[in-house]
Amino acid sequence: MKIAFDAKRFFHNTSGLGNYSRDLVRILSEYFPQNEYILFNKNKSERGFDTLQKQNVHFVATSKGNMSRQFKMGKDAQKQKADIFHGLSGELPLKWNKTPIKKVVTIHDLIFVRYPQYYSFFDRKIHLWKFRKAVQIADKIIAISEQTKRDIIHYLKVPEDKIEVIYQGCHQAFKEQQSEEFIHQTKEKFNLPERFILNVGTIEARKNLLNIVKAITGTDIPLVIIGKKTKYYRKVEAYIRKNKIEKQISFLEGVSMDELAVIYKSADIFVYPSFFEGFGIPVIEALFSKTVTITSNTSCLPEAGGKDSVYINPENDLDIRSKIKFLWNNESERKRRADKSFEFVQKFNDEQIASDLMNLYQKIL
Repeated sequence: MKIAFDAKRFFHNTSGLGNYSRDLVRILSEYFPQNEYILFNKNKSERGFDTLQKQNVHFVATSKGNMSRQFKMGKDAQKQKADIFHGLSGELPLKWNKTPIKKVVTIHDLIFVRYPQYYSFFDRKIHLWKFRKAVQIADKIIAISEQTKRDIIHYLKVPEDKIEVIYQGCHQAFKEQQSEEFIHQTKEKFNLPERFILNVGTIEARKNLLNIVKAITGTDIPLVIIGKKTKYYRKVEAYIRKNKIEKQISFLEGVSMDELAVIYKSADIFVYPSFFEGFGIPVIEALFSKTVTITSNTSCLPEAGGKDSVYINPENDLDIRSKIKFLWNNESERKRRADKSFEFVQKFNDEQIASDLMNLYQKIL
């Protein structure tokens, strides 16, 4: 089987869609090495370098021209005699020739429809147009959670039998044991507190960092934050300054994937009170790291967190505070929940996801 991918996110996105794309191609190439995997984009980058070194993974430059991703990438895949074209981020090429090829698209979330206030008018319109076109063209749609599947049915009016739920996994670094030396170096490099709670994710209103900061105000619990800053960061920073808790909070930048894995494993608690997610990979990363997790009782987060994570109302900083303090002061409960959650998270392991993907591909051929 020859499978082609729209690899724009594979090469150019550092988190979210990029991690999904790189992990998907990596695990397919490992567990189903008999197939050929073709990555289409205008150019390569250093991202995904290890996967590209494999004999069954190839880069092909998209034909030159304006909007080549929309108008030429699909035909390029057909010229390569691909059996399947997989759009990894809610889009499919618009132009195709008559050569047979099956089309699959992954849709991660429809947050721009549910929470339009987080997006510009133009972004909402263009996203919705692209997604509607993609679900029309696709032979099969992958939703990354049951929540996303429900949203696709509701907002895009897609028949349920056209959609398959295949969960995401996470980077291999969270499943490996880093060396004692590397752990020590990472803790020193970032000057990590002996004990701390952790939050990972873009610093934007939807991720709700401010309510974590409010929750720990008046305690002596250190908070470590890792994520790209947006305008919302200024609101969080103003609160921190006003309440004079600068010494309690660390913002880390330039963190590699292996360093991030060490930081997750070193944290006492991972806190993720997002208002809405399509899936919530940071929760999976925390569970694979054997770090107990506090997350929201909304959207897909209970799907990702399982029954042994601790759930909060993301609107209520007092609820977040009480759950943090409960776990912070109870080591045996932290360990019990972390161990149980580690058992639960094995359903998101690489082999299962690769098998689910290959079953879908074979089903449509």
